[in-house]
Amino acid sequence: MVPRPPKSGRGGTGRLKETVIRKKSKAADPSKALIALIFATLDADKAEDILVIDLRGKSALTDYMVIATGSSSRQVSALAERLAVKIKEIGGHVTAEGLSQGDWVLLDAGDAVVHLFRPEVRAFYNLEKIWGESLPVAKTGSSS
Repeated sequence: MVPRPPKSGRGGTGRLKETVIRKKSKAADPSKALIALIFATLDADKAEDILVIDLRGKSALTDYMVIATGSSSRQVSALAERLAVKIKEIGGHVTAEGLSQGDWVLLDAGDAVVHLFRPEVRAFYNLEKIWGESLPVAKTGSSS
């Protein structure tokens, strides 16, 4: 038998509503925390031209798309491997495609899809243009 909240007084129903509101507000935090981790990891590992595109309400596949460039196939693969480890450390699930070639690696972390390119491959596919340049949330360039 499940205990019911008291019928009179504010205590029972007020607490229940607060709990539901807290749960709803916490539900929005994981994707933002994931994006912050992805951005920080790529930036720390010297990825170039990091672009975060907010796709919430525009795509059923994911909430965010992250696009970044590595200077070589080896760096692209290393960025992908390190990012996958970081996502798994926080309890996330990630699937990688293209890791062995290192020209274009796609990491699917559920709420975020990460595309890591060599410069020539990124310029050829130009994913930014496909999704529109008005959508970016954050962008950094290398300042060397």
